Amino acid sequence: MKIIGNKWDEVLNDEFNKPYFLETLNKVNSEYSKYKVYPPQHCVFNAFSYTDFDDVKVVILGQDPYHQPGQAHGLCFSVMPGVIPPPSLKNIFAEIENDLNIKPANNGCLVSWARQGVLLLNTVLTVREGQPQSHKNIGWITFTDAVIKKLSDEKKGLVFLLWGRNAIDKRSLIDEKKHYILTAPHPSPLSAYAGFFGCKHFSKCNEILVKNGQKPIDWSIPNR
Repeated sequence: MKIIGNKWDEVLNDEFNKPYFLETLNKVNSEYSKYKVYPPQHCVFNAFSYTDFDDVKVVILGQDPYHQPGQAHGLCFSVMPGVIPPPSLKNIFAEIENDLNIKPANNGCLVSWARQGVLLLNTVLTVREGQPQSHKNIGWITFTDAVIKKLSDEKKGLVFLLWGRNAIDKRSLIDEKKHYILTAPHPSPLSAYAGFFGCKHFSKCNEILVKNGQKPIDWSIPNR
C-alpha cells in the first residue's frame, strides 16, 4: 500500500495492511468529515514525507499535534511560517541558544531539521480542534510504536531525543545497544525548568553524530 510515497511505504507495508491500521484510517477519515481536525489531512504523514527512512539520523518524539488553527503541519513541535511559536517551541529555541549560541529565527518551521534527517514524529498523528489527546485511542499509538521499533531494529546509531514522560516511556521499544538515547523533562513551561533547560541535547546529539562519522545537524532555522 502506498501511503507516503518513499521508502517508508516498503518498510511499513506490513503495518499498513494490518486490520488495526485500516480501521484507524477509517476512523480518521470519519473525524475529518465531521469535525475540524489538525493537521490538514494532506499533512498527516509529513514527518515521513520530509525524512525518508534511509535518511533518519535523529528522532524527536512529540505527543499529538497542536490543536489550534493554523499551527500543526505534521512535524512535532513545528508550526507553519507566520504562526507564533507556542511556548514549548520557544523553550526549545531558548535551549538551542543557550547550548549553541544560535539565535531564534523569525518563525517556528522545523522543516530544515527534517530535511537533514531529524524525524519529527508525534506519537499521535491527528487531533480535534481544541481537544488535546482527543485521538489518543484511535490507533495511532500502535502505529507509531511500530515505527519506533522498525527504526530500532533496522537501523543503527540513531540518536533519540526523548523529552517528557510520554516520550521516555517509548524507551522500551529502542535497542540501547545499537542506538543513543538522551532524556530530559518536556520543554513545556510546566517542566522546562526541571531539567530541559541546560540539558544541552543539541550539542550532545551532534557530538554523537560526528563521533560516528555523520554530518552534524544545523539546528538554526532559516528566517522566512
